[in-house]
Amino acid sequence: MKILVFNGSPKKENSDTMHITRAFLEGMKETRQQDIHIINIIEQNIEYCTGCFSCMRNGGKCILSDDMREILKEITESDLLIFSFPLYAYGMPAPMKAMIDRLLPLTSMEMREVNGSYRHVGQSDYSDLKFVMICGCGFPNSRNNFEPAVDQFKKLFPMNNTIITIPESPMFNAPEAAPVTVPKLELVKEAGKMYAEGFFVSEKLLGDIMTPMIPEEQYAKIVNG
Repeated sequence: MKILVFNGSPKKENSDTMHITRAFLEGMKETRQQDIHIINIIEQNIEYCTGCFSCMRNGGKCILSDDMREILKEITESDLLIFSFPLYAYGMPAPMKAMIDRLLPLTSMEMREVNGSYRHVGQSDYSDLKFVMICGCGFPNSRNNFEPAVDQFKKLFPMNNTIITIPESPMFNAPEAAPVTVPKLELVKEAGKMYAEGFFVSEKLLGDIMTPMIPEEQYAKIVNG
């Protein structure tokens, strides 16, 4: 399987969320060999979409000449896209949003009604392409935090999507938190293995992964102190 990972954190390899993503990938690799390419979006030259829609009328060719040309090519050659990012203002960081906006060349001007809403038809058939969102945040709970980012991801990729959100993610960069972070990452590895075997993660396992590692009040006290 060819896996393309978009790391949306400005911290690149030091991202709190990438600890989660690496554990997921390790689990996938336990099942079979994977072809994995990780792109740090902050390092790419990606201009803002101008909204001219030229790409949707001329077979997917964007008027801008930057790193998105190669990224779009790699997307079409991949089997799985993983979007790994920290929660910024209840959504994705700006560099990742800019990249998402530039996915427009994959679609056409033609619209089609799907489950009550209209969507642009793809320039090609992407029905086999799979999507995973992995998002961590610095708040101590999942309630009323991840919902906007999750809803946006489901709108962007309504088919073949799997979503993992984890609160208290700064703890993954704190060595003293290992007694609780190591078991959590083992659960994420299990999720990666399960996903590689059947392209899904059970609701039970997702629930265990998304549960805070320490009580909310204790985490908030540590951060505030």
